[in-house]
Amino acid sequence: MTSLDALNRAPDEHAAEQLEACNASPRWVGEVLARRPYPDAESLLRTAETAARHLEWSEVCVALAAHPRIGDRASGQGTEARWSRQEQGTVATSDDGTRAALRAGNEEYERRFGHVFLIRAAGRSADDMLAELQRRLGNDEARERAEVTEQLAQITRLRVERLLAG
Repeated sequence: MTSLDALNRAPDEHAAEQLEACNASPRWVGEVLARRPYPDAESLLRTAETAARHLEWSEVCVALAAHPRIGDRASGQGTEARWSRQEQGTVATSDDGTRAALRAGNEEYERRFGHVFLIRAAGRSADDMLAELQRRLGNDEARERAEVTEQLAQITRLRVERLLAG
């Protein structure tokens, strides 16, 4: 269990390992670490979200590399993999047609944009994620990068909340 106090007091290396499960961008981890100690959870959450929204695209791509495709089961036993499996839980229980459409949409998206489709899966049904995937395939590159960055910021905030909750 990680409390705010424990995160504030942890050695940089240990705190960085915990934060990397929230956002794999080294720049993001560094910025969040550099602002410790946080007086309260909301200060940490605001910093985490803002830092994620201001990452350069190359750093967003580093964070993207840690995310599995929507519909693919994250491998490994680490915190990030466990959270990904939980966040995408609705896909596993969706019908065969939805899962097939997600696979096909992921492939088309990756051909078009060159990276995985990123969406805050927590709180969304598989059908909702599929509809968003299909909508976002119509974006131009600049618009899609903005949407990816926003989704990363939302995911980051949710994961920092989970980290603090244990």
